[in-house]
Amino acid sequence: MLSSIEKLLKILKLETELGYDNRAVVGGLEKFLPNWENEARASSLDGNLIQTVISKIKEYRDLDSEGRSALITDLQSTLRAIQPAQPAEPAPRSQPQRPYPVENPQPPQRRAPARQVQVQQEPTANFSQPEHRERRLQPVNNRFSEPSANPGLGAPLTVLNGIGPKNAQILRSLGLNTLDDLLYYFPRRYDDYSQLKSINRLKFGEEVTVIGMIQSIANRSVRGGQASLIEAVLSDGTSFLRLTWFNQPWITQKLHEGTQIVVSGKIDMYLGRLVMTGPDWELLEQEHLHTNRIVPVYSLTAHITQRWLRKIMYQTITFWASRVPDYLPATIRASAGLVDLQTAITQAHFPDSQDRLKAARERLAFDEIFFLQLGVLRQKRNWQSVPAAIFDTSADWLDQQVALLPYQLTNAQQRVLQEFKSDLASGRPMNRLLQGDVGSGKTIVAALAIAMVTRLGSQAALLAPTSILADQHYHTLARILSFSEDEQPALLHPAEIRLLVGGTPESEKEEIRTGLADGTIKLVIGTHALLEDPVTFQQLHLTVIDEQHRFGVAQRAQLRSKGNNPHLLVMTATPIPRSLALTVYGDLDLSVMDEMPVGRLPVDTHVIHPLERERAYQVIRGQISEGHQAFIIYPLVEKGEREEGKAAVEEYARLQSEIFPKLKLGLLHGRMKPEEKDDVMNRFRSGEYQILVATSVVEVGVDVPNATVMLIEGANHFGLAQLHQFRGRVGRGAAQSYCLLIPENEDAVENERLLAMEESNDGFVLAERDLQQRGPGDFLGTRQSGYAELRMANLMDVFTIEKARQQAQDLFERDPDLAVPENEALSRTFRKFWGIGRGDVS
Repeated sequence: MLSSIEKLLKILKLETELGYDNRAVVGGLEKFLPNWENEARASSLDGNLIQTVISKIKEYRDLDSEGRSALITDLQSTLRAIQPAQPAEPAPRSQPQRPYPVENPQPPQRRAPARQVQVQQEPTANFSQPEHRERRLQPVNNRFSEPSANPGLGAPLTVLNGIGPKNAQILRSLGLNTLDDLLYYFPRRYDDYSQLKSINRLKFGEEVTVIGMIQSIANRSVRGGQASLIEAVLSDGTSFLRLTWFNQPWITQKLHEGTQIVVSGKIDMYLGRLVMTGPDWELLEQEHLHTNRIVPVYSLTAHITQRWLRKIMYQTITFWASRVPDYLPATIRASAGLVDLQTAITQAHFPDSQDRLKAARERLAFDEIFFLQLGVLRQKRNWQSVPAAIFDTSADWLDQQVALLPYQLTNAQQRVLQEFKSDLASGRPMNRLLQGDVGSGKTIVAALAIAMVTRLGSQAALLAPTSILADQHYHTLARILSFSEDEQPALLHPAEIRLLVGGTPESEKEEIRTGLADGTIKLVIGTHALLEDPVTFQQLHLTVIDEQHRFGVAQRAQLRSKGNNPHLLVMTATPIPRSLALTVYGDLDLSVMDEMPVGRLPVDTHVIHPLERERAYQVIRGQISEGHQAFIIYPLVEKGEREEGKAAVEEYARLQSEIFPKLKLGLLHGRMKPEEKDDVMNRFRSGEYQILVATSVVEVGVDVPNATVMLIEGANHFGLAQLHQFRGRVGRGAAQSYCLLIPENEDAVENERLLAMEESNDGFVLAERDLQQRGPGDFLGTRQSGYAELRMANLMDVFTIEKARQQAQDLFERDPDLAVPENEALSRTFRKFWGIGRGDVS
């Protein structure tokens, strides 16, 4: 049988085995036609037959599975009728074959090459080397041909030809242990070499693919014989292109004058001529993985090359992707407009086009967000499935308490209070996140929620991340809740409100523990000291957690466990972008305070060049002369040997002695003892210190209404959310306040974060910008369960998030336990994604 016919029959047979999904040839069967036509005409095959084959293959992509099956059957019959079939001769050693495992592979007719691939050397990773071609065709061992012996996707990578124990160890450092790991090890980017260009149309700087013939090739020594340079001239009939490779002498053994190759790379210029330096290349008749297509680029580790890993990935994807079961029910795929999982995995690794790559990534991203949504919906249901104490608050009582406040609540505060009132009266545990910009008045509404509970004899606890913030909350809540006027008694007696922090004397701690256990203390404000085992409550029914991202799941659960299904309110002054609110915090009911109290002036913000630092000092002197105070923030506590930024300890001494010798400065940083921090803050609040030199320890909670200047040194080291928190420490009084940002060097003056701070005082706008610039890390805090699994999902993609959330809600309403048969595979994958019993409920 003619070689061209035999090759085509093999391709058609493979396409049948793969289920008519147009993957027997990378890029579709049409990609095989140009080479096949040349070979067929060279062998004098009938021209009409050639045209028939070409026309049918070009129809193939647009047919459904049934039509494709009929077309292939018809073509096979036509081709086999050309001449009687004869036993095929063993393929010559240099003949390229398909890189996939066959169901019933025949024993090789020659001595098999050694199984271990030495990936440390580039020749081993090069498809064009004849000694590796047949081994490339068999990515899995023969034992996979026996269905009973098929270990499945959980098999170790050593089942693949080319991966022995040594290479498996190397891949383990990338987190790749099984075939399933390889399938989901997606490229970090793609190089699009799918658009072929003739040499005479090439332009400097382009990344292109060119097909041509080697006109000449030579190896010469450079750098005094310490290196070698391969130079080749490629021609495609329109012009010539110079190709160069450094220290790859083996290329001259593979490429010779007259060899037709495909090269891909970036066009450079040398001595006025176009060159391509170190291009990827393949023989023209080979399957193109590195050229002439959209080429995947994977993250690597030492001792493996991109070409070698790409080959391994192709072998795995080609054979195994079609064997991955699709856990997503067909109804959801159809409703959400998604491709099947097998296609998504294949196209995510080796896309046929940009459109198919986009569809693949959309499916894979949807799955991840979908599982996140199912998880948070499950957590929310579990939380609300238990009973909680009912606190029914009358509208008259609430109105009366609001009227006693020294200022009028904003509409946002009024709305949030009604949400609290409804939650506390529902009989189910409140599980609410209160997010509000700096200074929006979260503490006052939290105080009223506490009053709704404690007025009926129950207890409440407020957990803060630092002793400074806990102390501030204690004084604020004591002032609000123990205030009385005329005939109105105080909501709580001062003795019923206590502060418990690490620095509290042991005798006082014991007194507080006793009061909490017997119920005489109704409200305790504290730090991690509240979580200690000796602390017990008589009837804890409300837990409030401030700056909740500073606490882990276990810590929140530990505080909740001290009560009987207590209501939970978590607060944050870091506005959370909508996309994260729908995913990361999707199990929480969300309250948003996006309105500032009347009379609050926006903080005037400016970026100042490092050389103009004296201008900032002048602003500080001017404000202090008017009776106000200032913060100066530094990114470091002390300057280490390798650290170049300014540090608080050294700068404090310089500022006191050289810049502000007549003023009194305080120093505050995280390495100080709790009692030292408290002493410094009390002195600053009382006005004894006019300037507080500090680190990020003042990021949250510090409330000094008399402070009107926030100077931030090394501002380029901080994210937008953190800068906005710093800025929120001023502007809390009636006077105009200023925030001055000084980057570490002149080049950082145009830093996007710093310019955004000048443009907006809106924390929600800045939160969106911060998410775009720095990713979700700053917003997640310790709330990481499930999020380490994300490979494709973008937590800024609101469209996909909302689509996945809607599908998850619809499914949850129909089958919350994923118990119906069609959801069995989905249930297994869901448990694998989240882990049994894993998740962050709060």
